[in-house]
Amino acid sequence: MREIYFIKQNKEKWLEIEQVIKGNIKKNPDDLSTLYINLINDLSFAQTYYPKSNTTVYLNHLSSHIFQKVYKTKRVERNKIFYFFGTEVPLLVYQYKRYLMYSFIFFILFTSIGVVSAIYDKEFAIIILGDEYVNTTIENIKKGNAVGIYQSGSTWGSTIGIIFNNVVVGAKMYLYGFFGGVGSLYALLSNSVMIGSFQYFFYDYGALQDSARGIWLHGVFEIFAMVVEAMCGLILGASILFPKTYSRFNSLKIGLKDSFKIFLSTIPFTICAGIIEGYVTRHALQMPLFLNIIIIFGSFGIIGFYYCIYPKIIYKQTTQIYTQNKLSDDGIL
Repeated sequence: MREIYFIKQNKEKWLEIEQVIKGNIKKNPDDLSTLYINLINDLSFAQTYYPKSNTTVYLNHLSSHIFQKVYKTKRVERNKIFYFFGTEVPLLVYQYKRYLMYSFIFFILFTSIGVVSAIYDKEFAIIILGDEYVNTTIENIKKGNAVGIYQSGSTWGSTIGIIFNNVVVGAKMYLYGFFGGVGSLYALLSNSVMIGSFQYFFYDYGALQDSARGIWLHGVFEIFAMVVEAMCGLILGASILFPKTYSRFNSLKIGLKDSFKIFLSTIPFTICAGIIEGYVTRHALQMPLFLNIIIIFGSFGIIGFYYCIYPKIIYKQTTQIYTQNKLSDDGIL
């Protein structure tokens, strides 16, 4: 079937689903399930015959939102926080997974710019990091304590200050998405270039391994969360620039609500990063190397699984559950 006929054949049904998502049309749980199953069938057909079409993207968007409508109608007692972090956020991350990919691509690109700039301009690290920080760190490296900068101040005081600062930075990176996503990219650029030049600075002074043992203890959670926050900004910006079939205002409402939920999911990781930086990083070089490795790769495994693997698992599970339930309700199973 040609795509134009496929669209004409199902256009009215899809427009009705849009109205259901907006709340303009009320449906009972059975009718919602029927709409969802029909839409999944249309999506499967489109993915098979028009895999790179905007129609497929549109149907995937609709199916994600109608699924949430269906899921919320289930009369099941559940812990709201567990549902939020265990189901709602992963489904949203899966829905907007391409924005996470874009954010990672930009992060790698911008970090590379920081590295290359530091290679060709020895003063670049000073410009980015500041004279005092660079000079203090050079002295610490000469003393054999590359992460000495993290040992100043009290543990609890440093932790509170770090958490507050990181939450503010993350919130700015997200909210700058109101400027069409460009603001979020600029914030990501600033932080990524700093990371790239920062790491090359230690490499240039022969202290890359020692710095990695300390910095990446908290850096995994902090930087991965930063990438996700930039993703949220891109979602917000895209909802303004590309409203699709929605009005620009309704598109913004949907984008703001969805992106804010994903942003909230980064807060626990930001808090964990602050606690690790305040209490653990200062002891990084006194710790056994295997313990550094366990914390670093364990942190990467946790946050990487949550944002990159778990969403796909939840999406498949919930889709399968509702398909089975619908077949059962229809007497097929």
